[in-house]
Amino acid sequence: MNHNTLSSLGLIILMVVFMYFFMIRPQQKQRKAHQSMMSKLKKGDHVVTISRLHGVVYDINQAKHTVTLDCEGIYLTFDLGAIMRVNHQDSSQPAAKDDKPAKKEDQSTDQTADKETAKSDAKADDDKSAADDKQTDDQAADENKEAK
Repeated sequence: MNHNTLSSLGLIILMVVFMYFFMIRPQQKQRKAHQSMMSKLKKGDHVVTISRLHGVVYDINQAKHTVTLDCEGIYLTFDLGAIMRVNHQDSSQPAAKDDKPAKKEDQSTDQTADKETAKSDAKADDDKSAADDKQTDDQAADENKEAK
């Protein structure tokens, strides 16, 4: 065989290996992950479709490969492949740490602190207003002395 033929054959093999590791293999992993997600899909899950429609799974029909979503009272039927992802923050699971509602004690403490801050701000405004009034009175008194 010719040296050019071998190098061309090596280049083609290298391109096929490159395509496998950077295109085909990641796509296969993604497909397996999506199939796994679809097999775990159940009624009540919050999902997002490929068209970015958010809804709650109302019914799954495995025979027809369809899913019915409840979108705030409107029921829409989609192909199972239209489900892009499942949001795991549904009402049956606890909210994320940052999303937890504040405890009553914390709320009352926050409200008390807010009231105290408002009172101190109001007092500072009153003190400033009184100081301004006093300065105006002093200036008026000085002007009266100069006029006499």
